[in-house]
Amino acid sequence: MTPRLVAALSLGLSMLAGCGRVEDKVQASRGSDPARTQNGRIVLPAGSPKLNRVRVEPVRLAEFALDEVVVPAKVEVNPNRVSRVLTPVGGRVRQVLVKLGDSVEAGQPLLTVESAEAGAALAAYAQTQAQIRQARSALAKAESDLSRFRDLQQHRAAALKEVIAAENEVVQAQAALDQATAAAGEALLRLQMLGLEPGQHQHEVTVRAPLAGKVLEIGVAPGEFRNDTAASLMTIADLHSVWVAGQVPESQIRLIQIGEAVRVELSAYPGEVFRARVMRIADTVDPQTRTIKVQAEIPNPAGRLRPEMFGQIFHSHGVEPKPAVPISAVVQTEGRSVVLVEEQPGVFREQAVTLGERKGDLAPVLSGLTAGQRVVVDGVMLLRGAGERE
Repeated sequence: MTPRLVAALSLGLSMLAGCGRVEDKVQASRGSDPARTQNGRIVLPAGSPKLNRVRVEPVRLAEFALDEVVVPAKVEVNPNRVSRVLTPVGGRVRQVLVKLGDSVEAGQPLLTVESAEAGAALAAYAQTQAQIRQARSALAKAESDLSRFRDLQQHRAAALKEVIAAENEVVQAQAALDQATAAAGEALLRLQMLGLEPGQHQHEVTVRAPLAGKVLEIGVAPGEFRNDTAASLMTIADLHSVWVAGQVPESQIRLIQIGEAVRVELSAYPGEVFRARVMRIADTVDPQTRTIKVQAEIPNPAGRLRPEMFGQIFHSHGVEPKPAVPISAVVQTEGRSVVLVEEQPGVFREQAVTLGERKGDLAPVLSGLTAGQRVVVDGVMLLRGAGERE
């Protein structure tokens, strides 16, 4: 055998020995990760390191709401406790006595308005007082004349027709007095509506708060002329109670009735629950969103709830226990929800489940599992990946 042939044989034997060592390493590697599938099950032999990375828990019962309605919501001013302040007369705004955000009491002065109408109202009242005095004087004279003619007629010194004429004068004088008194009452009522006092010389009307609350809007400034008595000058709202409004889908509106209690959670106060009572359900459906507006009242004595805050309304008809699994136990595959059920230590199988609406980190199981079955809650993807490689 030539030296060149001996060298070639030695090289071939070395390569074969190397291949054997690689194969041994592959076998050793498979031995350290022996996950395999048997009849659709994932099997991990006892002592597999993967078992330390898999956490299994029993399916437990948890309470879930029945027929629950959950809709976005927004805090609103209570429409029964809000007032838009108007001026009773046209004129020039002389003073604005409050600022935006101020708390006011019912009857508190808000602004003053100089107005010719105030002067006209005062003059009209003074005129009715003069008419009353004149009517009383005429009545007194008519009554005196009537008494005199009756006395003369008894002594045959006056004709009967003169007595009758005197009686008519009394009747007319009394009617004039009654008319003047009624006009004075109307004039006084007008003064009271304007907040004026009889005999007042300053032609200035004070606009007062119609209710206690907070000034939410101011749309007037000193020096402005306002002749439109229908235009709002300020908005005052009593925020000791507020409404929260949500748009409920028409398919769920049957689940809510006026007077029922609902829960409210607000983004401003995470984890805190407020209790409200349904006060109004709209009579029409929004044609764009196919929803119906529901409004509930919440007590707000501390003023923590502010209009335009966002949150959610929750309403249900009680609770019932259902099997539940953590969301971490569920994987989506081919449009199905799947969990891994532990049949015995180290043996797992996939189980399709139907889930309800989740509550926090738990999801109710409507079908596919029963309470007490053990499922993988951590390491699901590790096991499924091992099974797929096998």
